[in-house]
Amino acid sequence: MGIGFTSSVSEIKTLLEGLAREYPPEVAAIRLRDIPRVAFQIEFIKRHQPGAKTLCDVGGGISLFPLACAALGLETIVIDNFLDVFHNDALDNKRESLFEAAYKIQDKYGVQRVTRDFIIDGLEFSPGSIDVITTIDSLEHWHHSPKKLFRDVMSSLAPGGLFFISVPNCVNLRKRMTVPFGFGKWSGMDAWYEKERFVGHVREPDVDDLRYMAKDMGMRSWEIFGRNWQGYLNRRQWVRAITPVVDVPLQLFPTLCSDLYLVGYK
Repeated sequence: MGIGFTSSVSEIKTLLEGLAREYPPEVAAIRLRDIPRVAFQIEFIKRHQPGAKTLCDVGGGISLFPLACAALGLETIVIDNFLDVFHNDALDNKRESLFEAAYKIQDKYGVQRVTRDFIIDGLEFSPGSIDVITTIDSLEHWHHSPKKLFRDVMSSLAPGGLFFISVPNCVNLRKRMTVPFGFGKWSGMDAWYEKERFVGHVREPDVDDLRYMAKDMGMRSWEIFGRNWQGYLNRRQWVRAITPVVDVPLQLFPTLCSDLYLVGYK
């Protein structure tokens, strides 16, 4: 599309819209709604790691973020098991065709797919060979401790390399308000009890959890901050309406935000 990793925010958003519309219609609508979040994440990485050449997205499946990174000129590798990327039951019957279509789009832009149980088998990169490693809204689905994987992440990163984690906050403001009234379960009974394999949220972190992980990984420097993407994407119109009003003030208090980021350097 004639732009690279030094592109402006508006150019990146235009790119994202074009990429989102290449997905099948069932998925394109989801991708289009997610453009502001993906654009923010790309812009953050571009600003803090402008010389990056290689990026590995762990658990990203066929999402828009790694596809856009590849389209912007980064050597982009996605490591996933590529079995349960879609968690939307409405898409179950069409899953195979959707994946095939998404794979063609990834191939078109040069995304490298690696099918692996990364928690068990690790990343298998040469030490110091990757500039940026990301895991975006994936960690909360993992059934085993990421401690070993995160050691592998730090080994794989080049000196000064960036590790970028995004997760939902288990104690955000909405949950603090609704749980006392009996609301707040993430997954329905059917998704957990009736499915042979549960692929929903296993454990959502909070700020203290991210701080613990950063210290355990031995990051040279790191920061934790919050955003409220879940509010903008909420199925309830009134929640989407009030989110722009409360979003910026809440960012001053990451412990209350719906989405948390941990960003650290090797």
